[in-house]
Parts: sequence; C-alpha cells; structure tokens
Amino acid sequence: MNAEKQSPLPAPNELHVTDQPVRHISNETAKKLEEGTALCLSGGGYRAMLFHIGVLWRLNEAGILAKLNRVSSVSGGSITAGVLAMNWQHLTFNQNGVAETFVPQVVDPIRAMARESIDLASVLAGIGLPFTSISDRVIKAYRKHLFAKTTLQDLPDEPTFVINATNLESGVLMRFSKRYLADYRVGRINHPDLSLAVAVAASSAFPPFLSPCTIDLRHEKWVTDQGNDLAEDDFRDEIQLSDGGVYDNLGLETAWKRYSTILVSDAGSHLGADSTPPTDWARHTLRVLDVIDNQIRSLRKRQVIDSFKNGSRSGMYVGIRSNIHDYPVASPIPVDLDLTRKLAAIPTRLDEMDDDLQERLINWGYAMCDTGLRSHVIPGEQPGRLPYPKRPLDREQP
Repeated sequence: MNAEKQSPLPAPNELHVTDQPVRHISNETAKKLEEGTALCLSGGGYRAMLFHIGVLWRLNEAGILAKLNRVSSVSGGSITAGVLAMNWQHLTFNQNGVAETFVPQVVDPIRAMARESIDLASVLAGIGLPFTSISDRVIKAYRKHLFAKTTLQDLPDEPTFVINATNLESGVLMRFSKRYLADYRVGRINHPDLSLAVAVAASSAFPPFLSPCTIDLRHEKWVTDQGNDLAEDDFRDEIQLSDGGVYDNLGLETAWKRYSTILVSDAGSHLGADSTPPTDWARHTLRVLDVIDNQIRSLRKRQVIDSFKNGSRSGMYVGIRSNIHDYPVASPIPVDLDLTRKLAAIPTRLDEMDDDLQERLINWGYAMCDTGLRSHVIPGEQPGRLPYPKRPLDREQP
C-alpha cells in the first residue's frame, strides 16, 4: 500500500456492507449512537491472537487504527488488545495516521508470546504445586512474557480499551478498563489499579481447564448505581471469573450499544459434526460447551450482519472461517480455501506455534481485513500486500 496516500475512515453514513444500494442509519438510531468506531476482537487462543494481528496491521496501513474510539475484546483477542493498549503511546503515528512502529511495538511481542506454551504448563503447575492455582500460573506467564507490571491505569485514555470476562457469580460481563471495572449487576470500581495481566488472564480463562480465574476485590471501593441488584459484599469480595467468550464470544456487547460503526474480527472455532460424540464426562462436557459456544457465536454474527443490512449499523465483519470470494471486491488477495480452512481449524490453545503457522495466520487476518475494508469500508482503496510474502495463502508451503 502507498503510505503517502491518506485513507481516512468515512463518516458512518458513507459506509456500506453489501453490494446492494447503501442504506443510511436512521435518524432515530443515529441519535442514540455516537458517531465513533469500535473494533471487536473475538476469542480463539493463539489462533485468534495472531489472526487479529493481521487485521490490525491492515487497519493501521489504512489509517483506521488511529481513528478507533474503542477496542473491545474477549479471550485470545484480549491478549492482542492488551499488547496494543500497553504500547499505544509508543506507536508514533505519522501525518497519515499510520503507526510507523507497529511491528516492534505490537507484532514482535505477540509473536514472541506465540512461541511459548503456557496453557498445559499452567494446568500441570496449578494442579501439582501447593499454594498456587492454574489462573495464578497463567497470570505469571503473561507478566513474564508480555505485560510485566503494567496496570489498567497505564492504558491510554483514547481509544478506550475494554477487556471482557464472564462473571460466573452474576452471570454477566465483568468489564476491565482504565476508567472502571464494572458489572452492571454488581457495581463498579472507578480507576482500578489492577494488573493488566490479571485482566487478560480472566478474559482468557478458557473453560474448563483455565477457568475460573479468582480475583480478590474485597478491599476496593465499590460504587453502587441504579440497577445494581447484586450490590452485596458476597458479590464484591472474591469473584470467580471465566473466559469473556462464555457470555459474548465476539467482544461485541460493550461496543454495540454505543457506536454507530462496528468492525468485527472473528477468529472463533467451528463446530464440526460428530456421529459418535464422547460420553466420558470430561470430553462430553467439552463437546457441550462447544455446542453452546457455536450457537451463541452464530446468533451474535447474525445480529451484526443483519444490522449492516438494515442500516442500523455500519462497518464490517471478517472471520477466520469466511470465504474471501463471498465479498464484493475486485481482485482479493489470492488464497487457497483448503489452506485457510486448515488455519481456522487450529485448536483453541495457548500453545507454541512455529514461524510458518504464525505468519500464515497473520497473513490470513490481513487478507480478510483487506477484503472487508475494500468491500465495505473504503471502496476504491488500493489492495494491500501480505506482511509476509514468503508465506503465501494460495498454496501450501513446499
């Protein structure tokens, strides 16, 4: 892409999401929504973490990354969002809104993280060692490899980063941000001085093995707002949290009710058919959880796509399981669908990945974002070029 060409994000009523005539956001809806842009990053372990990097890479080239008002994330997407947030002040945006230090500040730390296996090691250590839990070991790994002593108060004021976990006690989202830690049923804590590693660990506490993540908030100052029906000490001391994707696997909730333009990067897994599902309790439970996750994801995706079609929202949806040829853009980046399906089928793990797999996942996120942008956000934008041209998507590595 020509870095000299500025590609500002159009106003919301200029965006379109289908090849049908553009439908503007209604005046009634527009009055309730801010004319801002939110990016939602789904879960999916390291698979999602790397796919989202490709999406961010292309958004940065297009000058859109600098224009984001909010980044809402769950699970593996929260690892990517956490690194982006902690290094935001070091991105050095040029006059075209392109972060010139994106690779060393965001890509390199995440790729280094992807070379570490932390889920199995955390499970074994959490089970075998006294006075520690699985979530404690995950937090320790995040601190060691990514976040060090960074707290939520070290994050930027703009854009707002919201890291989402599921509160198993209230049954709704627990939102971590610089301004507050909040659960609409329990209450909020203003300006929480909580470790970023803890927030990301809670958001990525995949059930059943990495969940729950327990955080002690009994000494914090809680604020009670109207509608907090669980504003009791029992719900405000030690809180049991699980993966944010349990409640909202697209990270959509905290952006949906506020912004008129929604960009969704979905790297979630796909539920395949199984004629002989396992009957032992462990694998059977996993299968049931997968069925639930698949249904929730489908409903959320349908909500997004329908809103684009009826004009109540503007933006784009790109998925790791999307068919790039379904998008109305000329000359998409060449891909082999069998290869991209294999990338989408990588297990949801925090498990070591080699450079080939990392770079192909990043390239796939980049290619899908390029297609989504040129189809639905910036028509006429020049095609991008894969970040790692030696890892093409139209053929297997020899």
